[in-house]
Amino acid sequence: MKKNLKAVLVLVLAFAMVFTMAACGSKGGEKKAEEPAEQGKVLNIWCWNDEFQTRFNDYYPEVKEVAKDGSTTTLNDGTTVNWIVEPNEGNNYQTKLDEALLKQADAAADDKIDLFLVEADYARKYTNSEATMNIADLDGVLDATSDQYEYTKEVVSDADGNVKGVSWQACPGLIAYRRSIAKDVLGTDDPAEVQKALADWDTFEDTAEKMKAKGYKMLSGYDDTFRPFYNNDKAPFVEDGKTVNIDKNIMDWVKMTKEYTEKGYNNKTSLWGEDWNKDQGKDSKVFCIPACTWEIDFTLTGNADPDGTKDPEKSAWGDYAVCVGPVSWCWGGTWLTAATGTDNTELVADIMTKMTTDPDILKKIAEEKGDFVNNKAVIDDLAKNYEGNSFLGGQNHYALLSDSAAGLSLKIASAYDQGIIETMQASMKDYFDGNADLDKAKANFETAIKEKYPELETVNWPED
Repeated sequence: MKKNLKAVLVLVLAFAMVFTMAACGSKGGEKKAEEPAEQGKVLNIWCWNDEFQTRFNDYYPEVKEVAKDGSTTTLNDGTTVNWIVEPNEGNNYQTKLDEALLKQADAAADDKIDLFLVEADYARKYTNSEATMNIADLDGVLDATSDQYEYTKEVVSDADGNVKGVSWQACPGLIAYRRSIAKDVLGTDDPAEVQKALADWDTFEDTAEKMKAKGYKMLSGYDDTFRPFYNNDKAPFVEDGKTVNIDKNIMDWVKMTKEYTEKGYNNKTSLWGEDWNKDQGKDSKVFCIPACTWEIDFTLTGNADPDGTKDPEKSAWGDYAVCVGPVSWCWGGTWLTAATGTDNTELVADIMTKMTTDPDILKKIAEEKGDFVNNKAVIDDLAKNYEGNSFLGGQNHYALLSDSAAGLSLKIASAYDQGIIETMQASMKDYFDGNADLDKAKANFETAIKEKYPELETVNWPED
């Protein structure tokens, strides 16, 4: 069932106000110090995949054991961590989370949401509501974030500048490319030299033609370059709560993708599809894919080496490298937010602090998982001393990205981004396939977006 976002947010605000009023009425300054709230023994964490769950189980020092089915984690003090995993596709995660948040005020203590994860594409939907706690109200968390990249705080700050989430990762974007194909077509796989062949979008297209001439595809699919274009938009998709503004960069992506499709520079796949996944494997003829840091670790490595052998003879392990490409960009990431009403504020604060600010833990995550962790000092150290990523043929990708991450921004993020982006990509597919002209594709987008978000009354397209 499709939900009106505005109605959901009003209800979320309503339930949160109940919590706020109850909290204010039940504790004063001195009484709070004398009678700290009793902490719960069940911690409920909502997420859409096992990325954070895996890192938590592997690196949080208080973990005692993990259930065989992975659904729960037991901590040293006996606390049970329940993992509620709802897939992200089609706004499913948000829909289920919204339904649970509406029940938060009346839920039993052991059923309340304590932590829930958000992505940049919709973080502000929650951080601009009372459903999330200000991290300044969680003991020691805000002070511990001084070495985090500023954009990771910016995207989870509310309208008053209060930071309401933390992340263990920053997510600068890269171009991941096949070393073997680079050698065949460009005569070298050296990242500095390949960067020259991908330095801007005009050069990128020249290289795409060279790839085609030798029987390769530059890209796999339609959506591969969307994020580099989107992340360089000048303004949010939605600023006034009723109008969708399509930036010229988005239409530049549409134009380029249509041309690449007609010229045979891509394989006509769609993001996350089976053919798209296969195009990252050993037998693929696709040269490159724009990929952010989490995507390299969480998606590309699995597609390149589906059997987990790490054997270059059996997979594409070691046959990838990265360079910056035509533009600087980033894609999302995962933030931890504390749910208003949690009875585990002390544990939530400890998890946030250790998992997103502890240098020793973050360095291990970086070295063992390949994450670009959210700590400037750790990244600076890795940029100088990291021995190299075996998946990337021994390349030190931290050295490549340490400066880039410092300048990232997500000021263009809005609460509607996930739905708008997915709808844009889906609506343009018929145009790329030749089954609709551009005007029809635009009309389809307008119809779909108004069905998804009825409060969005108008779509403004840039002038040609």
